[in-house]
Amino acid sequence: MPEKLTGYDPAEDLSSGEAMAAFMTAAFETGDAAYIAHALGVVARAKGMA
Repeated sequence: MPEKLTGYDPAEDLSSGEAMAAFMTAAFETGDAAYIAHALGVVARAKGMA
């Protein structure tokens, strides 16, 4: 029987400015432009800007 998976949106966990800053800091430390762009989108959703 296949497992039932649920969706996870990291934007729901970014409720403070400090959490968003830490999330973006970690993204910039990767040096991966695509991941940084994705992280910016996540933060935008967390701020309700999507």
